[in-house]
Amino acid sequence: MVKHIVFWQFKASAAGQTKQYNMDQVKRQLEALNGLPGVITLEVGFDILNVGASCDVALYSAFENQSALEAYQEHPDHVVVKEFLGEVTKDRYVVDYVL
Repeated sequence: MVKHIVFWQFKASAAGQTKQYNMDQVKRQLEALNGLPGVITLEVGFDILNVGASCDVALYSAFENQSALEAYQEHPDHVVVKEFLGEVTKDRYVVDYVL
């Protein structure tokens, strides 16, 4: 199993919308990817601390194997989300590891 964890910091406004609107959009779009082949679980959460070192949004996901994660990365629905994230975020941090 491969775990894929991503954290983002969002811009105050982008794509003509507020930060919160864009965060809600990303959450909805990512959660719609649950059920893609090889995805075991995928969940998105918003930071509740809102302190200097925290990020705005976290993605926790698990995949059957490395090949499944790679297929997810290239899936057309995921590519659309990545493009939107590129517009509305200012920082991204990612960790992938095997259990």
